[in-house]
Amino acid sequence: MALTVAVQMDPIQSIRIAGDTTFGLMLEAQARGHTLYTYTPDRLSMQGRLVTAYAQPVNVQDVEGAHARLGSPERIDLAQVDVVLMRQDPPFDMAYVTATHMLEKVAARTLVVNDPAEVRNAPEKLFVLDFPELMPPTLISRDRAEIEAFRKEHGTVAMKPLHGHGGAAVFRVSEEDPNFGSMFDLFSATFREQWVVQRFLEKITEGDKRIILVDGEAMGAINRVPAKGDIRSNMVRGGAAGASELTEREREICATIGPELRRRGLILVGIDVIDGHLTEINVTSPTGIRTIKRLGGPDLAVSVWDAIEARLAARGVGGS
Repeated sequence: MALTVAVQMDPIQSIRIAGDTTFGLMLEAQARGHTLYTYTPDRLSMQGRLVTAYAQPVNVQDVEGAHARLGSPERIDLAQVDVVLMRQDPPFDMAYVTATHMLEKVAARTLVVNDPAEVRNAPEKLFVLDFPELMPPTLISRDRAEIEAFRKEHGTVAMKPLHGHGGAAVFRVSEEDPNFGSMFDLFSATFREQWVVQRFLEKITEGDKRIILVDGEAMGAINRVPAKGDIRSNMVRGGAAGASELTEREREICATIGPELRRRGLILVGIDVIDGHLTEINVTSPTGIRTIKRLGGPDLAVSVWDAIEARLAARGVGGS
């Protein structure tokens, strides 16, 4: 099944391929004989029902600094390709939302991964609230009285922007923290939407597990441990990743959310679990598959493409 695949992503020249999930997906697609194009979201256009992108054909190789060979830009009709991988990094802002609306126009003919309407309707720190029984106590608010009441009830909390990413602006705030007033003022001036306030999980020092689900099935995991003196486990913030197996509780979490992910067309999802508590469901541009492979786990790019090809076969697509 030879496919034409357009990858909507950040500039491919600037990615760090060792840990880049999108690059891993592109390597596997090329190995299967699929034709690859790449473009950035700013090259999307829509006129009537026609959605196009100025995209470049690309060949990839797993060689740092020489990882992509790009052809001349072409204007392509995204309804005429088989697959669009929506893989630009957050922030999940109006530019991101606009891209989901545009790609939704071609989703009836082209398989967009993840489904753009469901990406738009499942912000990672809000979608997770559909499963409160799996989570630590969590408040979404920017009302000071509500936040102070929550802190009084739960003690130390983590406070972070609702649409933040990569561990940016995540704070640990104790019940009597004298910096809370200043932090409240800073958040109020910086973020117009509500914020996430969550009971602080002390065992974050033992790790924040990233679990990858493919078409609703748990396929692999890594445990990310914060650097000394930090509470953020994100590897871009100095967290260290180690190989990990799933606990019984983590399997229960995956079994609970898996059917809903599959129903929504969220083929590649990364969830975050701390001490048996689900904290986020990442659907925009989840990462981790290259790190899982590097640490001795399976190559989940294979599983992702198996799932994509199965979805296409169910649509009766056999290639362009």
